[in-house]
Amino acid sequence: MIRILLVDDQALVRAGFRMILDAEPEIEVVGEASDGQDAIDQALTLRPDVVLMDIRMPELDGLEATRRILADAAEGHEGPKILMLTTFDLDEYVYEALRAGASGFLLKDTPPEQLVAAIHVIADGEALLSPSITRRVISEFVKGAGPSQRTRFPQIDELTARELEVMKLIARGLSNAEIAKGLYVSETTVKTHVARVLMKLNLRDRVQVVVLAYEAGVVQPGDHALEA
Repeated sequence: MIRILLVDDQALVRAGFRMILDAEPEIEVVGEASDGQDAIDQALTLRPDVVLMDIRMPELDGLEATRRILADAAEGHEGPKILMLTTFDLDEYVYEALRAGASGFLLKDTPPEQLVAAIHVIADGEALLSPSITRRVISEFVKGAGPSQRTRFPQIDELTARELEVMKLIARGLSNAEIAKGLYVSETTVKTHVARVLMKLNLRDRVQVVVLAYEAGVVQPGDHALEA
């Protein structure tokens, strides 16, 4: 059973999500929060597996709430996976949310079956980047700020040539299966490389690999289009 905390300042939106999720036998909505502070409190008390987090809320937005929830997790607790939800396909907060440690994001008008599938992906420990908006988010916010110099990220030099290659493919948005096919290796081998990349770079998941790859200039916006 995947335990879900719904966070949105609009009651009707929360009710809509609850209606969809209550129909799923493997998903349980354990709580609802109407603002960021309430989300932090309930995440600490309820220990959900996944938080569906609205980005734009009064008082305390979803970005800061994400930071605080994951900071608590960093202190020894197994924190929830956070799936950011936005109304806009190019929200200025999305990139910062990924940097803060969110496991992915979706548009609020995503079809119900895709929302449910996304929750399962996030709960299984994978990251989820909506292809329709990831390309623009990365291009807009990384290119706009200018990628940081590679020398600012010395831990990348600890990667082997194959691990660096896998990192680049992750940054392009490829799945483990797609990477395995492209490199002519097994999926198990790819999973091992991904695990080593995460460990050596001290990252939570694939989303942070994407962010770091662009920030460090390992890949550049426009070099390779993310797969749609």
